[in-house]
Amino acid sequence: MDISRFPSFKLDGKVALVTGGSKGIGLAMACALGIHGAHVVIASRKADELQTVVDEMKNQGLDFSWVQADVTKKGQVHDMIDNIIECHGKLDILVNNAGMNIRKPLIEVEEDDWDQVINTNLKGIFFVGQAAAKQMMKQKNGKIINISSILGGIGMPSQTSYAASKGGINQLTKVWASELSPYNINVNAIAPAYIKTPMTSPWLQDEERYKQIVQNTMMKRIGEVEDVAGPVVFLASDASNYVTGHILYVDGGWTAQ
Repeated sequence: MDISRFPSFKLDGKVALVTGGSKGIGLAMACALGIHGAHVVIASRKADELQTVVDEMKNQGLDFSWVQADVTKKGQVHDMIDNIIECHGKLDILVNNAGMNIRKPLIEVEEDDWDQVINTNLKGIFFVGQAAAKQMMKQKNGKIINISSILGGIGMPSQTSYAASKGGINQLTKVWASELSPYNINVNAIAPAYIKTPMTSPWLQDEERYKQIVQNTMMKRIGEVEDVAGPVVFLASDASNYVTGHILYVDGGWTAQ
């Protein structure tokens, strides 16, 4: 067997964009890509937060930069991609991560609640994916990794808007995989269960909820941000070249029961 033909998990020379990359799961995935050799551009709406993170990562030896953008604004999204191409000449990897949640029972969801969640989680994913795809089609290569959730495939109370957005992301992933495969672009999604982040931390303070989540998970624990590191590196690397249109559940076994 010729082992020289086996693909590598190394990302040396790759340029990656991680939206919502200044904290939580986004930052963990950005760090994982940086550790494996990629230059990582993190994006969010808060410039001061981005600069603080970039300084910290550079101090730890990672190759990071940042760009400010609101993913719900199409003009800002296109400016973001143009900025990356101007600075780095290409975009190899997109981690389409920016998201939010407003938890309310169905009958309490206001129009503004729905709009905020759908605009960020679904329209924002669409805007960034579309802009990145245009560049990757020119390059005739690329990796797009959309961040979904187990709630894109299962039902849970008080998650109307969020679950709708994540189910939409799953379908976008499959459609984009079909459209972009002729251009050597892989499109996949990572669907985590509950991960300890600044966004979930207040909600996980409820002991009953915490206990229920642990009971629903085969591995009997809440996920840590480091648990998404391996999956994102795999999907960003040449090791996943024959994987596209896939929703990778990172859920401790929750959806396998």
